[in-house]
Amino acid sequence: MGSVQTNHVPGDSAGQAVLSNGQIFLQKTDGWFQFYLQAGAYNVPVLAAPFLSTEKTLSDLYGPVPVYYVKLQAAKNTSILIGALPTLIGAEYTFTFENMNVARGLLWNQENAVNRGIQINQTMGKFAASVSLNDGFYSDHYTWITGSLGYTSGPHALTFVAGGNLGQTAKETLATPVQNNSSIYNVIYTYTKGAWIIQPYFQYTDVPTNASIGVVNGATTTGGAILASYAFKHGFSLPFRFEYIGSSGSVAQNTVNLMFGPGSSGTSFTVTPTYQAGGFFCRGDVSWAYAGSSVPGFAFGPKGMADNQLRAQVEVGFVFGNNITEKK
Repeated sequence: MGSVQTNHVPGDSAGQAVLSNGQIFLQKTDGWFQFYLQAGAYNVPVLAAPFLSTEKTLSDLYGPVPVYYVKLQAAKNTSILIGALPTLIGAEYTFTFENMNVARGLLWNQENAVNRGIQINQTMGKFAASVSLNDGFYSDHYTWITGSLGYTSGPHALTFVAGGNLGQTAKETLATPVQNNSSIYNVIYTYTKGAWIIQPYFQYTDVPTNASIGVVNGATTTGGAILASYAFKHGFSLPFRFEYIGSSGSVAQNTVNLMFGPGSSGTSFTVTPTYQAGGFFCRGDVSWAYAGSSVPGFAFGPKGMADNQLRAQVEVGFVFGNNITEKK
């Protein structure tokens, strides 16, 4: 993966080339005992965030084995997962190859990505429900509860997601930001038919006031996004994403900063022309992010004063696999 950008912040650079993914996936998907293991190197580019090297991504986020779990198929429609699990929150996944776009979006940056814990899944006809007890933003404190309820009918799917921290922790790292003390709510609609995938979703988050962990005045974010993709013939497709998110508070109120300073907002537009032939893929990602009502020092550029950033990325790679079936 290669990346070039304008208005980079100190410690970042105008252009980089990295290994975006070099991972192995092992899984067993039948029987009452199943498992999933994902291991290797990865990069997680995020709009409006500094572009990290793959080495630093591994050391500062989820290590060389980011996702792993055992799955107990307790009944035909009931399963239990235990381990390091993909979050139930949001419409975008963590790793580049799992998404329409190469870089994660502004709403994703308020969500957790990988959490360690236990999750119970239940399907009931057109309904699917999940509930999880976990450590939220990789905090090692198992005080988060998340849940989702989805309904699917033909090409339409509607999902409600909620999660929150029943406790509070002052721990802050790249993987465990202040949002670990938040509650998050999503409403996600997905339309899939023919060449189209259209997915608008709404998100609300709340980081409450808690002076004992350094949050003198809490804040909320309210945002929405539209993700869509159209598949042309011969392996070509054109995904795009539009987002807007705003945060509450002000510097005068000493509000916790969740974006580009207290009371700021963000807008982004991303388009990702993609070509895939078998396991080979090549896609470009052109994005524009705008910081509205930003606080000086918290936006883009060497001094944090620029209000926008253009970024272009290209990701080239291949996916291959082998399915082993035991013969009776």
